[in-house]
Amino acid sequence: MSQPSLSGDLFGGLTAAVVALPLALAFGVASGLGPLAGVYGAIAIGFFASAFGGTPAQISGPTGPMTVVTAAVVAQYAENLNMAFTIIMLGGVMQMLLGVLKVGKAIAYTPYSVISGFMSGIGIIIILLQLPALFGVPQVEGAAAAVLLQLDQLWHSLNPHALLVGLGTLLVALLWPARWQRWLPAPLAALIAGSLLANLLLTRAPVLGELPFGLPTLHWPGLQASQLTQAIQPAFVLALLGSIDSLLTSLVADSLTRTQHRPNRELLGQGLGNTIAGLVGGIPGAGATMRTVINIQAGGRGRTSGIVHAVTLLLLVLVLAPLTGKIPHAVLAGILLKVGWDIIDWGYLRVLLQLPRDKVLVMLITLILTVFVDLITAVAVGLIVAGIVTAMRTERDEMSRVQAGSAAAVDDLSAAEQHLLAGSGDAIAILSMSGHFSYASARALNQRLALLDSQHRVLILDFGRLAYVDPSMALAIRDLLHAAADHRLHCVVVCPHQQALSPLQAFQVFARSHPDDIVTDRHAALTRAVQIINQTNQINQAH
Repeated sequence: MSQPSLSGDLFGGLTAAVVALPLALAFGVASGLGPLAGVYGAIAIGFFASAFGGTPAQISGPTGPMTVVTAAVVAQYAENLNMAFTIIMLGGVMQMLLGVLKVGKAIAYTPYSVISGFMSGIGIIIILLQLPALFGVPQVEGAAAAVLLQLDQLWHSLNPHALLVGLGTLLVALLWPARWQRWLPAPLAALIAGSLLANLLLTRAPVLGELPFGLPTLHWPGLQASQLTQAIQPAFVLALLGSIDSLLTSLVADSLTRTQHRPNRELLGQGLGNTIAGLVGGIPGAGATMRTVINIQAGGRGRTSGIVHAVTLLLLVLVLAPLTGKIPHAVLAGILLKVGWDIIDWGYLRVLLQLPRDKVLVMLITLILTVFVDLITAVAVGLIVAGIVTAMRTERDEMSRVQAGSAAAVDDLSAAEQHLLAGSGDAIAILSMSGHFSYASARALNQRLALLDSQHRVLILDFGRLAYVDPSMALAIRDLLHAAADHRLHCVVVCPHQQALSPLQAFQVFARSHPDDIVTDRHAALTRAVQIINQTNQINQAH
């Protein structure tokens, strides 16, 4: 593991800034707030996330997923942009709250099938939303699906100069040699090539126009009580998405630097950066994988690299301000088409037919809802379906550790236990459970009674190797005792571990059981079972 060095951080930060500038401009335009909003967001998040976050080598700024959510917020509050910036700031505050509550590690448990479907859906949305700019026509009102519905109209209205400029930019971004990346990153090369092509040859491609560069105007939060419920939902999506995006990039940084990030501190830094971004009129962001990798490959290891990246962006914007207005919309569209393509999880899609069907179902549901409904619904439904799928798999695993059958057929009976069963083994059944049991298998437990023969008269519930039961399972065991009574099976319970016994006692699972029917080992249970059978035989003979 190499230690941070000032020279490495300086070069890494400078290189990351050169890559970040065209992306910041493009994401700003895509958000609906304009190119300046992308730059201000990149500067604010890049500086504060690096200075106060928990992943020293990470470069933060506007990202595709965060831009898509921001665009939806901006479209909803187009007449009241101060409300949009307030939502961005509220999302940052929520992100900091997640760090304070120390849920950073919990976010890492988001199922990958949900993340894959969501990210692929985001990639498709970015591609669809760039088509009007690529064709040189005004933006289509509505979500990404609206672009699909108007695709034929867009094609018949296209500006050939804009299309050629956009495709030329995309080709440069796709084909730029990897060995040249160190000296001139592909996004910047595409920006320069596309802008030169438009300004020298294809001059009818629409350009950004003159931009009012300078220090940003502050947008103080303004939120009335009646608007709070409307603001919480999109703000929480920004916070959750920004946290997941950042922490996934942190894992990439860890693998490259062989260090370990601090997830909760990272959320604090990212949240602070996003809060400041909203305050200065910038778009929110997160840890950016490509920019982080470029920074590390260029020698960046410490916080200084991210701070240098932010300061350099500010200087670049001030120096290059007169040239920015001549950048065509189609150039930024071409750059974002490459970004959208890269966001799509092609690695997951390539092996889709080889994956378990339930995981594929979760991924496809999340992807389709992301593109055609909305991001909130996609994540919510994806997590619910993933939870159901996980519960079904857990049930199969847990129930595989449940054995039910005649006591005489048990393999590991001791000599003393075999002696006890002489003459009465067929009348005794054993249902044994081992390991941890949860709500997932609670329903299926009672079905194991169907495996028992009608000749059984005593059922031993062997919980000797049961490590833990949750409340749902405790209630299922109580139902099992009642069902056994309906089958006229006398139940004897083996439960030696207090950890398993406590939740069973808390739910009064043994309220109807005789104290002698609760024992601590299997030998005692078999002794009790034989005793019950003998007593029953004596009563039957007396009658």
